[in-house]
Amino acid sequence: MPVSASAIYFLNLRGDVLINRLYRDDVGGNMVDAFRMHIMQTKELGTCPVRQIGGCSFFYMRISNVYIVIVVSSNANVACAFKFVVEAVALFKSYFGGAFDEDAIRNNFVLIYELLDEIMDFGYPQNLSPEILKLYITQEGVRSPFSSKPSDKPVPNATLQVTGAVGWRREGLVYKKNEVFLDIVESVNLLMSSKGSVLRCDVTGKILMKCFLSGMPDLKLGLNDKIGLEKESQLKSRPTKSGKTIELDDVTFHQCVNLTRFNSEKTVSFVPPDGEFELMKYRITEGVNLPFRVLPTIKELGRTRMEVNVKVKSVFGAKMFALGVVIKIPVPKQTAKTSFQVTSGRAKYNASIDCLVWKIRKFPGQTEPTMSAEVELISTMAEKKSWTRPPIQMEFQVPMFTASGLRVRFLKVWEKNGYNTVEWVRYITKAGSYEVRC
Repeated sequence: MPVSASAIYFLNLRGDVLINRLYRDDVGGNMVDAFRMHIMQTKELGTCPVRQIGGCSFFYMRISNVYIVIVVSSNANVACAFKFVVEAVALFKSYFGGAFDEDAIRNNFVLIYELLDEIMDFGYPQNLSPEILKLYITQEGVRSPFSSKPSDKPVPNATLQVTGAVGWRREGLVYKKNEVFLDIVESVNLLMSSKGSVLRCDVTGKILMKCFLSGMPDLKLGLNDKIGLEKESQLKSRPTKSGKTIELDDVTFHQCVNLTRFNSEKTVSFVPPDGEFELMKYRITEGVNLPFRVLPTIKELGRTRMEVNVKVKSVFGAKMFALGVVIKIPVPKQTAKTSFQVTSGRAKYNASIDCLVWKIRKFPGQTEPTMSAEVELISTMAEKKSWTRPPIQMEFQVPMFTASGLRVRFLKVWEKNGYNTVEWVRYITKAGSYEVRC
């Protein structure tokens, strides 16, 4: 169910109404008093962004020094409401030169009322694209003196942009060199036992694109995902030979993707926005290729000494390397002195986070550097409490490697003028929550 908002309020930190808009007559104009009395004055703003008072629900979010409150009197989609708020703030910032605070609202009352009438109709969200709204709401906001000057762009046909099927891209774009940059960025989330067995593992990824293409190009992206390859083999009436297939979970697309064609042909076809955008997001839980394996050995020698030995093995190819590798090995708070021996990189004790921090700037593939440390602890007369041994944490970035095995099989660009296009594809794998119990 969509938002179906009854009213929207903009309040400052004192609870004063800066601006408001009533979309329905099912709530009274004094609903903001209930928000002040039951939420703001009780100082429960940070506990939950959704509160129900009487027969109405309040969805609120703080942006800078302004609270945006949406009031609904019926069941509504909370995620859609907050998505509307985020998109509306981005729209206001585009008009105000990047600023959205109490001063920006006070300086742009008329413009905000005009925008609120366009982006929500009878409580239902409408088009919030700044590129489209600026075509027919041409009034400029009062910009902050620190904001950048607006760029002068040619104004295309407003009616075509608003009513056309490609509202996210304007016509008449021309580039001397037509280029497409595609990045597959993945984050690995791992919890491993001290013996090397995987307790929890998944990969969250996104495909980022940056397009500098003339005209209205139609792009087609082919991945080695299982569903797409099976559909392609059915259409060609012969099995595919594309190697490893990937089963994607929880896939979400940018609005430019043709979902009808994806459902029928299982191909990602789209007319891209101009510039940088996020094409799709996905998650993978099966068949994850871990870039590193961590084998720790920690021995407590009495009350005042510890021996820490950590071996880190890079599992990716020998021709690849990881950058900015950081391994954080927790130690007790009463650590007094440490000494290290490392085969690669540098190690030191960081007392502020109670960790031995081992840094390797460039980590080649198929190598096994080790770190040995002797830790001296402060002796206390109090009864010794058992050390909980927090997990070892890793940070890294591996270019040209994907933990999921996802690969771009092809990226085709078609445009009626038939120009040549340069495609650039890059893979990056980073650490999300990469933890190993010790």
